[in-house]
Amino acid sequence: MTRDVNKRALVVLLAIGFLWFIAHAGSLLVVDKQESSDLIVVLAGETNYRLARALQLLNQGYAHRVLLDVPANSQVFGTAEIELAKKYVSGLPEAGQISICPIEGLSTKAESHDVERCLGNEQASKILIVTSDFHTRRALSILRHEIPSKSFSVAAAHDATQFGTRWWTRRQWAKTCVDEWLRLVWWSAVERWN
Repeated sequence: MTRDVNKRALVVLLAIGFLWFIAHAGSLLVVDKQESSDLIVVLAGETNYRLARALQLLNQGYAHRVLLDVPANSQVFGTAEIELAKKYVSGLPEAGQISICPIEGLSTKAESHDVERCLGNEQASKILIVTSDFHTRRALSILRHEIPSKSFSVAAAHDATQFGTRWWTRRQWAKTCVDEWLRLVWWSAVERWN
């Protein structure tokens, strides 16, 4: 009888733990703890919100320079993405404070190696990463692991069309949340050990 009570208690505790995780799965992905740094690195991917957040942080004095990751071999309507980025950046008031880092990597881990190469030209030991909010936990973990000689903090760029911490309320948010959890688990269990 005691065994049955223990089993039921364990099942109830596991169910409560699972429900807690489901309710908080979105917010557990987000780390938004920016620190004063030598350089802001904007990871490749979403281009509007990430760069806007980086410029906001630059203007707030979190760093004095921005390094913008741009895929080296990607094209948009027949124009190299890196050329579009250069043209866009040249029109910004902060243009003199922004450098472009051409990246070849297709994963965050591979991108971290491109970032490390670009950091060779910068006098920076404290780096502030800017990426999409749902990507912050994994990105921070990857860059800290792959570039241990630098100190990293992270700032979240929010795009309400892609993700929200109440992930179960919108289809796109649910897809993003599940996809990012799969990537985080893969990184933590497999990829970081390779």
